[in-house]
Amino acid sequence: MVTRRQLTNAQWKFIEPYLPIGRYGPYPERLREQFEGVIWRFRSSAQWREMPAEFGPWATVYGRFRVWRDAGVFTALLEGLIAEGARVGGTDLSLVSVDSTTVRAHHDAAGMRVSKHLMEALEEAAQEQETARQKGADRRNRTDRTSAGASDAGASSA
Repeated sequence: MVTRRQLTNAQWKFIEPYLPIGRYGPYPERLREQFEGVIWRFRSSAQWREMPAEFGPWATVYGRFRVWRDAGVFTALLEGLIAEGARVGGTDLSLVSVDSTTVRAHHDAAGMRVSKHLMEALEEAAQEQETARQKGADRRNRTDRTSAGASDAGASSA
C-alpha cells in the first residue's frame, strides 16, 4: 500500500537531519512513514491504536514519538524552522501573538529540572513581579478611595 504523504519532499529534506537514527533503528526507509504517522495522529486527534497500517505498527510509531519527544527533537526542529525562516527572510512577526494570561504551576508539576541557583533566581523574579503587581493594586485602591472621598465631599457641600 502506498502511503499518502503528509509532507512534501522539500519539507522532508528539511526535517530528516533532525531525526536521530540509533544503532538499532529505525530503518532509514521507514523513518519518513513513522514521522508522518506522528503527524497523522496529531492532525486527526485519533488514538494511537487507530493509526492506519501504512505508517507502520502503531506501537512502533508511538515508541518512536516518545524517543523523539524525550530527545528534544521537536524543540530542535521548531528552533531550526524559526532559524531557517529568519535566514531566508520568511518570518512574519504579524503572526506572533502574545497573551498576558499567566498560568503557574510548580516546576515539579511539569517535570522541569533546574539548578538550585536558577530556581532561586526564578523565585526571586516571581516575587519581585508579585510585589510590583501588589503595589500597583494598592495605588489604584488609594486613587479610587481618594476620588470617591472627593466626590462625597462635593456632594455634601452642595
